[in-house]
Amino acid sequence: MLIGTLYALLAGLIWGLVFVGPLLLPEYPAALQSVGRYLAFGLIALPLAWLDRAALRQLSRADWIEALKLSAVGNLLYYLCLAGAIQRAGGPLPTMIIGTLPVLIAIAANRRNAQRDGRLPWARLLPSLLLIGAGIACVNQVELQALLHEGSGDLRRYASGGLLALGALACWTWYPLRNADWLRAHPGRNPRTWATAQGLATLPLALVGYAVLWSALGLSGSDFPMPFGPRPWFFVGLMAAIGLLASWVGTLCWNEASQRLPTALAGQLIVFETVFALAYAFVLRGSLPPLLILVGIALLIGGVVWALRIRPEPVEAAH
Repeated sequence: MLIGTLYALLAGLIWGLVFVGPLLLPEYPAALQSVGRYLAFGLIALPLAWLDRAALRQLSRADWIEALKLSAVGNLLYYLCLAGAIQRAGGPLPTMIIGTLPVLIAIAANRRNAQRDGRLPWARLLPSLLLIGAGIACVNQVELQALLHEGSGDLRRYASGGLLALGALACWTWYPLRNADWLRAHPGRNPRTWATAQGLATLPLALVGYAVLWSALGLSGSDFPMPFGPRPWFFVGLMAAIGLLASWVGTLCWNEASQRLPTALAGQLIVFETVFALAYAFVLRGSLPPLLILVGIALLIGGVVWALRIRPEPVEAAH
């Protein structure tokens, strides 16, 4: 379980980087950032697929269809929503909304996968969920106060960012549950191979998305310079870095964690993504986080540590 937890921690550290990308490229459309990131992910997966070709040949047609679904929803659609949310509402609100993932996934997995993974007793799980919820509320309070004091924001644009963040939340509540289903149903398969398969499945989707976006911008008369925007080298380098680290390495670490941990517990460990995303945001701002945010982060970590002490209880099969 310790190794699985360390893999989840590393995945959160890497995935926190994806919240920074839209802040570094504010003039780029969210759709271009999404297809650019996953085009890079797909291209990076090609040489890895060659090295792993023997294991990839063992995947069935149904496995590839599943990889395609996971890539479409958990990769392209999720990042399209998240990048759009960050560009419209800034970094704090989307981070706060995505920060509720551990609670939503734990509740969904505890109801959905109890027969397979055992059930984490609700009474013992509740303090952990309360600590995580209180931590997110502390961060929420500070960021909302800061937004209210700015006083010059576009409320409609801000609200649309909130809705997009909810869309990203829905995508990433579905993705880890469905991904864990496949991994737990195929314990003999290497998680690295599954991460590479998702990269390969993402490539044609990203290529089609890139072509559609390029055509749409041309037909609309947009003066946005395609294919790589006004800062081509920075855009390509950032997409390649995020594609390799956040998409392939992060997915690999998460797959390793998912195979070793109960889904309800692994879901809570996604809280590390929020913690690191907030840390990166404050590094980018060049300021130290306020005391209440530090309290919130401490509560989040406390909730995770509490959850690690809980062992799932087997559930008798229904007759």
